[in-house]
Formats: sequence, C-alpha cells, structure tokens
Amino acid sequence: MPTPVTLDRREGPYGEVVLRRRDDHYEIIANGTFLMDTSDGRSERLLVDAAMDALGGRPGASVLIGGLGVGFSLAHAAADPRWGRIVVVEREQAIIDWHREGPLAALSGEALGDPRSVILHTDLVEYLWTSPDSYDALCLDIDNGPDWTVTEDNEHLYSASGLAACAARLNPGGILAVWSARPSADFEESLRNAGFNGVRTEEIPVARGVPDVVHLAVRPA
Repeated sequence: MPTPVTLDRREGPYGEVVLRRRDDHYEIIANGTFLMDTSDGRSERLLVDAAMDALGGRPGASVLIGGLGVGFSLAHAAADPRWGRIVVVEREQAIIDWHREGPLAALSGEALGDPRSVILHTDLVEYLWTSPDSYDALCLDIDNGPDWTVTEDNEHLYSASGLAACAARLNPGGILAVWSARPSADFEESLRNAGFNGVRTEEIPVARGVPDVVHLAVRPA
C-alpha cells in the first residue's frame, strides 16, 4: 500500500485532525483513528439516499447532515433537486477549511455554492440539544458507529438522552439515518426504546470484513 503524505495537521479543541493523501485519494484521521477517505463514497451516498427513500421522495424535504467529512454526503444531497434546505454541522474548523480553500474543494465546491446549503461550525451534540430548528431527516456520520466513537463526548449522541434530542430536531414522520462501520443490534434496540418506529438496517458491502451499515428509524407522526 502506498505511503500516505500528510498535507495538514491541526490541534483543535477535540484533539488532532489530519488530512493525508494516498495516491490520488484523501484521508481524514482524527486522534489517530481513520474516519473516511475519498476512495469510494458509496456509504455516504447511501446515507442520504436511504433517508430520502424513507421520506417517500418528498420534494422540498430538509436535511441535517452531521459531519462534513470528505464531502460526499453534502455533494450527493446537493445533486438531488428533491432536497430543500441542506444544513451541515461540522465541529472541526480544519475540515471546513479543507473544503473551502484546500484540496477537498474539488469534491464539494459546487455543493458549497448551492443556495440550499449551509455549513455550521459547531458541535453536533451541542447543536442537537440546543437548536430550535427541525428537519425532515437527520443524516449522521460523525463516528465509525455507535459502538466506536471518535471522542468520548460523542457517546452521548447514542444514549437515551441523545436520541431524544435527535427526535426533538425531527419533524413528525422524520427520518433518522446513522452510518456505522458495523451493524449494532444494541443501537437498534436503543432506537426502539427511544420511541422510534420502523427501525431497520441497510447494509453496504465492503471489500473485506463485515459490511458498513445505515441504521434507519422514523419519528412517530
């Protein structure tokens, strides 16, 4: 495997975040944990498509994307005219900078310029607890899954109080979609215990190991 080249390394309030290039792909590493790269993007696109499908293809639906990452989810949402307001919450200023001024602009520049798109520099967990805004869909991809968080604070997102905060940000009948690097039966049970309906898991095959998944749940109308 080619040796990665570090393009930028920043220390922020949540630890270290690194942008690397490996051949013609980019990688984001947070606190030494691989988050995502630009080699594929199927998982990030399915996250957005699964939410829209669960909404029945409703035109003008609003979506909150938790985590800008390499920009696949944002770009895919912006390419779909059915989405209305598209809000992305990203807590790492470095990642926002890489998209606005750095190498990742080639992936997301057009989406960032879309009048439907807004980038909020804030912590997702704090935003969910304090914002008065509501959405038709929440697409969350800030960790490697409910059982494998990037920082300890993120564990609150998958707790009973965190899922209650997610439900509070959803309109009645809204969809919660959570990406994970592996299935989690415990998280499915947590979603049901939090009052969500229609809990299910969609799998995304990968080259090796267990499939990536998107956990889906519906806030009751």
